[in-house]
Amino acid sequence: MDFRAFRTQGLQDVGARQDDAPLSGGALALAPQARGHGVLRRVLPRRVLPHVQPRLPGERQAGPAERLIAPANLWLGGLAVLGVGVWTISDHLAYAPLLSTVTYAECAWVLALAGVLVVVTAVLGCVGVWRRNRCLLLGYTFLLLLIFLLEAMVGVLAYVYKENVETELAVNLNRTFMDFYSVDAAKTEAIDRMQREYKCCGAQTYEEWRLSAWMKSSARDKRSKVPNSCCKTETSSSGAPCGASDHPSNIPHTGCFHRLLEELRRQLEVLGAVGLGLSVIQVFGMLLSCALYIKLRGLVGGAGD
Repeated sequence: MDFRAFRTQGLQDVGARQDDAPLSGGALALAPQARGHGVLRRVLPRRVLPHVQPRLPGERQAGPAERLIAPANLWLGGLAVLGVGVWTISDHLAYAPLLSTVTYAECAWVLALAGVLVVVTAVLGCVGVWRRNRCLLLGYTFLLLLIFLLEAMVGVLAYVYKENVETELAVNLNRTFMDFYSVDAAKTEAIDRMQREYKCCGAQTYEEWRLSAWMKSSARDKRSKVPNSCCKTETSSSGAPCGASDHPSNIPHTGCFHRLLEELRRQLEVLGAVGLGLSVIQVFGMLLSCALYIKLRGLVGGAGD
């Protein structure tokens, strides 16, 4: 039989017998929940129409753009989190070897990981919302919960560490300069970069270099009083190393402590604000996905009655 003729005949039968049981063979029936709304619901076997999506009685069919608004917003938030994490790792972790704890580095790496998870989860959410698949929505919700915990952890750690970083630097930064310059390659590179970038010399003052392990090192040019990275201009026309003079015209007499402390506090504040601020997005995402999951679960349960 032609399917169009079959559908027309089925509709006519339904109009004459609205209170009867649904037609046998998976034809067409008027959904009892939708009679008050005048909406016909097709009840077809999965083998005939496997792509049918659940729909509430009287529900307006959402367009593609409307369905993807929430996952798209999550995706944009994930890009922001990932961007801040990558920016911190690439530009601000150079001085991490000078810190005695790994909290600062961990905050940056965990935030970048959360950003990657958000981007992947947003794709899963788009597929789940588009297909209205309960399993995908459930996985989407649990991933949002994981991301929320990661971002909230980064935010809390960043703000707590911001209050403690001054004490850590006061206790350990001077010892790092004195004991590890020219001994530890990573710390030496970090100190040289910091002195060049911040235009500073020593942890608190340039005079600290006189008591350092570097001053006693045989690899040091005996004419040098401070490392060349302290110099305002590292080239010298006299043939002597630029660090041979510690005159204020040649090197800054201010230490690096306060400048490094200011930079770390500013960056930790950014990490904390991004972590706690964007974690709110995951809360709204979880609420929306849970609401849609419950909605679809009710539809499936009602159809099975």
